[in-house]
Amino acid sequence: MTTQKLVKIIIDGVEYEVPAGANLVDMAKFYADNDIPVFCYHPKLDPVGMCRMCVVELGDVERDRETKQIITEADGSPKVRWMPKLQTACTQTVRDGMVVRTNTQKVDEARESVIEFLLTSHPLDCPICDKGGECPLQNLTMAHGKGTSRMDFSDKNKMDKHIPLGELIYLDQERCIQCARCIRFQDELVGDDVLAFHERGRQLRIITKSEPGFDTYFSGNTTDICPVGALTTADFRFGARPWELTEVPSIDPHDAGGTNISLSTRLDRDFGGRAIIKRVMPRQNEYVNEIWISDRARFVHHFTRSANRLTRVMVRSGAKASASTWEEALPQVANVLRAAHGSVAALAGGAVSNEDLWELKQLLAGLDSQRLGAWPPTHDGALLAEVGVGQGTNLGTLGKGSAVLVIASDLEEQVPIWRLRLKAAQDRGAMLVVAHERHTRLADFAAQTERRFKPVYGADLRYAPGQAAEFMHNLRQHAPEVAKQLAEAENLIIVAGADGLSLEGHQALMRAAANFLIETGHVGKPNNGLLAPLPGPNGFGLQAMGFTPSNTLDIMASPPKVLIVAQCQPLDDDPTAHEWLSQVETVIYLGLFADRTAQRARYVLPIQSFAERDGTFTSGERRVQRFYTAQGPMGEALPLWKAANLLRVQLGQAKAKLSAAALMLEISKNHPMFAGMSYKELGKVERQFPDVGGSDQYYGGTAYQNKGGLGLQIPTSADQGQTPTVGEVVLPAAHSLRAGELLIVPSDSLYNRSAIMQPSELLAQRVPAPHVLLNPQDAADLGLAEGQSANVSFPGGSVTALIVIDPSVGRGVAVLPRHLSAAPTPMLPVVGALAKAAELLTV
Repeated sequence: MTTQKLVKIIIDGVEYEVPAGANLVDMAKFYADNDIPVFCYHPKLDPVGMCRMCVVELGDVERDRETKQIITEADGSPKVRWMPKLQTACTQTVRDGMVVRTNTQKVDEARESVIEFLLTSHPLDCPICDKGGECPLQNLTMAHGKGTSRMDFSDKNKMDKHIPLGELIYLDQERCIQCARCIRFQDELVGDDVLAFHERGRQLRIITKSEPGFDTYFSGNTTDICPVGALTTADFRFGARPWELTEVPSIDPHDAGGTNISLSTRLDRDFGGRAIIKRVMPRQNEYVNEIWISDRARFVHHFTRSANRLTRVMVRSGAKASASTWEEALPQVANVLRAAHGSVAALAGGAVSNEDLWELKQLLAGLDSQRLGAWPPTHDGALLAEVGVGQGTNLGTLGKGSAVLVIASDLEEQVPIWRLRLKAAQDRGAMLVVAHERHTRLADFAAQTERRFKPVYGADLRYAPGQAAEFMHNLRQHAPEVAKQLAEAENLIIVAGADGLSLEGHQALMRAAANFLIETGHVGKPNNGLLAPLPGPNGFGLQAMGFTPSNTLDIMASPPKVLIVAQCQPLDDDPTAHEWLSQVETVIYLGLFADRTAQRARYVLPIQSFAERDGTFTSGERRVQRFYTAQGPMGEALPLWKAANLLRVQLGQAKAKLSAAALMLEISKNHPMFAGMSYKELGKVERQFPDVGGSDQYYGGTAYQNKGGLGLQIPTSADQGQTPTVGEVVLPAAHSLRAGELLIVPSDSLYNRSAIMQPSELLAQRVPAPHVLLNPQDAADLGLAEGQSANVSFPGGSVTALIVIDPSVGRGVAVLPRHLSAAPTPMLPVVGALAKAAELLTV
């Protein structure tokens, strides 16, 4: 709770001091431990007072008009002026002298009537309803309903069941109690107004009004806050009963948001009697994701037990790969590493844990190598350690007086939880500015979008890979009014992405953004500083451990004899990777799938996914958070840190490490950034507001309490009192484009056809076909029309994609979303060309 003026209220005869102006339902629960029952009210939504379940007797302590002294009864108790009718608690804000009675006969009878009314149209299908066991209506009926019913069963309202609102969410119309929580969530919080009421009276029902149906990245949250079994997910429907499940705290393994999730697991016969993830649920962390998760976090977990997972050690001799064992392969790998005489490098992906990175770093240090690369080499997070968002930052508290600049980043597709929370910040009064060379979803909510930086390539046949950095560097010149508002804001956060930028361009943008923050005094304090949508859940962890994109470019330019590839896919991501990888004598691959890089490797070592082991990720906000073992291991896969440690043992570098916890303890004692971050400290929790996740699921829904730890935030140098310095912005040189050439700019798609996404077949229909965005004039010049197939060629390869005309795309630019085609597409902007395809696109 934030510090503010306190007032005294009386609830059922007991006096409490609570923050003035807060919601009565929230205050009764948080301070008086009094769970006023609700259906339509939710602590994250605006109150509407529709269901009447929360009615209470309400009054005010009487005061003398002249002296303002409290008037007392004969027994000395305060005299109360009671309102003549019951009031809905959810629409009341607390005020000094408010008196509330929640348990009188009058209140009880009113609640009984509400329950009875709701049950007149509700089906008696609790034994087969997915919500059974965690249903607010079921629980409140037991607590407040009558023991007998006056209803004639034949009068029940019959409506349709099992109606798809899209591929992900199903609606049972007759279970719906018209609380509108789902509609309000999508409209108020998400901004995707895709649900609505249709008809009136007993025929009132929920419909989707988008095409495709329920078109949003946050649909699963509506099933969490639905107080009945009206909305269920296709992924979990009839999958298990809540009391059969074990909840395991974890972290979203897909992006830099650090979203807290809970993995609902159950022993499964078809999985050899081992634990299996049955569903993914939100876990409350008000600093990070509140109680919301994206649909990607919720539905993309099937890769952890995919039939295509690597489960055995493989050793390749020539073109033939043979199954082996860890005992056989490890001595061979150790010999190869010794024979390299220090010509060894490692590439690690953004989903590699801090513990993995630490042990991998020690392995290379023991081989006299510091060539540690981050993959993909698109973002540089070095400056986040200096002027990243201050300790205590909470996007959920940004409001009037604060400002956020999002530049060169499409957060809807990259870090959707940040998009959701920044949209909410704008709603609370924060100034949200979006600067991008094409339209993005977040721009629909921004206070300033007309100030997008304009492309300097295309029309004059020039391409500036530091365009966004130049805009940021000279913001006061390009957008003086916006610059003034940002500079004078009480709080300022800049989110700097890499869309349309080379690595050098992103480094320049980060420096320009850091300079602006330093010059305006917006560093070293909460809700101020720099953010970047680094790839993967541990992008900053890579940076902190010394795995940098600059090192990656060095590795690509001067390949080593031996390359360790750790949970990344260079050949799947980079069309030109075969050129430099062909110069590597031995590739040692530690990964989840037999991708192109694994097929090139001499040694393929299977590793465990995030769901099969313990570990930590460091989010883009530098928050170090734990994830826990939830699912049985796949085959002979080991944690990556364990594989690296076994190699160190073979090489005589170290003794065997027993656990990830032991590794983190070692890290906390030897790495300054992680000082004090033992698993015990990371696992600490505190009571959060609103207090959701208890047995009273009618209040906050089925988001889970945080029992796995809130994590700890790495302090920046500015947090520690060091004065950051303004650095030089080095802009990459502009390049000329010849006639017929286009700049192929890669972009991100939340849903795609990557190896991790493909096992989640439920999302297949949501993955767009390969497509390329073109300016209307460029399309006309090339003789291409909307929906036609085009061949997009670039260094190292080509793909066939559908033409999509987008006026917001600059001249001379072709925006090509990545991982939608089976063939690799550029990970950084490159010069290429488009031509009408001879054959139609097939996916």
